[in-house]
Formats: sequence, structure tokens, C-alpha cells
Amino acid sequence: MTDDGQVTYREAMRAALGDALREDDRVFLMGEDVGMYGGTFAVTLGLIEEFGPERVRDAPLSESGFVGAGIGAALGGMRPVVEVMTVNFALLALDQIVNTAASLLHMSGGQFNVPIVIRMTTGAGRQLAAQHSHSFEGWFAHIPGIRVLAPATVEDARWMLGPALDDPDPVIIVEHGTLYGAKGDPGTGPVDIDRAAIRRPGSDLTLITYGGTLPTTMAAADRLAEEGIDAEVVDLRTLRPLDDATFCESVARTHRAVVIDEGWRSGSLAAEISARITEQIFYELDAPVGRVCSAEVPMPYAAHLEAAATPTVEGIVAASKQVVGRDG
Repeated sequence: MTDDGQVTYREAMRAALGDALREDDRVFLMGEDVGMYGGTFAVTLGLIEEFGPERVRDAPLSESGFVGAGIGAALGGMRPVVEVMTVNFALLALDQIVNTAASLLHMSGGQFNVPIVIRMTTGAGRQLAAQHSHSFEGWFAHIPGIRVLAPATVEDARWMLGPALDDPDPVIIVEHGTLYGAKGDPGTGPVDIDRAAIRRPGSDLTLITYGGTLPTTMAAADRLAEEGIDAEVVDLRTLRPLDDATFCESVARTHRAVVIDEGWRSGSLAAEISARITEQIFYELDAPVGRVCSAEVPMPYAAHLEAAATPTVEGIVAASKQVVGRDG
């Protein structure tokens, strides 16, 4: 913690995990390198020294195996927090997540909840190339039976884990890799995981985003303000279930919207949000909903190509100016 009380996103997550382990003996952590190594992104650094290897458990390189073991533990009354190194590797556990964790309550006629929390890193911006840098959270947001959280601020990183563990059903937390070093006020909690947050008020258009694209979108809103365009920024925070009310109320005030999503444009979360706006408040719109997404290519390794493939300040500004009729 710095002198002004700020902590990094990584430290906030670690504090949340430490609190969870102290407050509930049923909570344990499991994943590749979460113990002795302290986690690939150092989120669990030092926790094994305090809580021991029974509660901070290193797992072999077998995502389907250790996610499945976490589901079994949850069914047995434990509260596992399973870390999958990146969202790309979560695809190896997709059968366990979709066909077991998300489905069991329904398939058992309401008899068996699966109270598991699965954390994973998502997103580009670190030159880790295609197999470590994609944004598949929109896929998970497609699946009924699970909640998907995307903390974009240090405060949300600090306080979303508690309500996630209180949820009797599976929760996935996606943490954008570029946010781990970000500093901010951790707040005092709790946070509401059912509602989106307005991070910046505005009157000319609404910018809707989440996770790692929030800082880029806030920077774009600052740039737009310099040109006399007052943008409101909505942070979705929870990707399933979506808080339609907050972003639709915002768009009904500003009458224009741009959705910023690091996922691919086709079949994206941005497409879902755009459709919901059109379905619910079509007659409030003064322009078609804009979208700024990643280029539809496997994420490049080269820094300049990676930057060109993901949402940028310049791209958001251009899309916003087009929506408000200031592109010429």
C-alpha cells in the first residue's frame, strides 16, 4: 500500500483471497502454481505461507481435472476458488464448466447447487500472443447457470470475491491481465455485483464497456471532452446477468451509444448489448449503436500489431464522433 492508501489491483485480489480464507474454513484455493510460486500473475503470493498447502493447493497442468475436482469439492460442501491461468486455457475445462457446473442445478431438479468460484486472466496487451491473449468472457456470458464478473477497478477487485463466494451457484471472475499493476483506492466494500456502474457522467453519448477496456474508454472520454463531446461511461461489471436497466437508462438520456468490447465483433457481447438497446429503447436512439471490438484475427505477438488489433483511444473517439455526427 502506498502512503495515500492506494493498492494495486493484484494486491486487492490477494487481500480478498486472504480475507476469504480467514473467514471461512471451507474456502480453499487451487490451480497451477498458486502455492509455492505465488501464482502466474503473483496474485496468490505469500498465501501458502499463512494458510498452508492444504488450503492453497498446487494443481497439475490439467484444467479439466482440477476444475472438475473443484466442482466435486463444491458439491461436498466446500467453497473452492479455482484459478485457471488464462481464459484460453479455460477452454480445456469447458466441459466441466458448461456440462457440469452450469447445468447440475437444473439437471438435478434444484437439488444440487455448485458454489464454485473460477478466476481467470483475460485479454491482450502483454505480447503473449494468440494462445494467451484472447477475450472469451463473452462465451461464458452466453451460458445460463453461471454468473460472470469482470472487475475493472481496484475497488471491485477487492470486494467482488465476497459476494461471489456467497452465491450458491458457479461464478466466473475474469481479470484483465493489464490491470494487475493498476493502482487505486480499495474502498471499504461491499460492492453490488448486480448493478453496472456509471464511471463518468455525460450527456452527449453513452460509452458502454467493462474490464480491461475501461481505462481506454475513460481516456477516450477525456479526449472527446476536449472536443466538446460529453460522454457518459458505463462499466458493466457483471457480464451475466447483464444490468440492462442501467445502460438502457443511460442511453435513453444521451440517445446515442458506442459499445467497447475486446472480444471479436461477430457474435460478441457488444452485439448482445447492441441488440438489447435496439429491442428495449429503439425510439430513444438518434443514431445506430456503434461498436469498437478487436480485429477478427488471432491476437498478434508483435506489439504494434497487437495494439492495432485491440480497441484504442483513437478508435473509440472516431466511433463516438461518427455516432454524434461529428466525423466530418
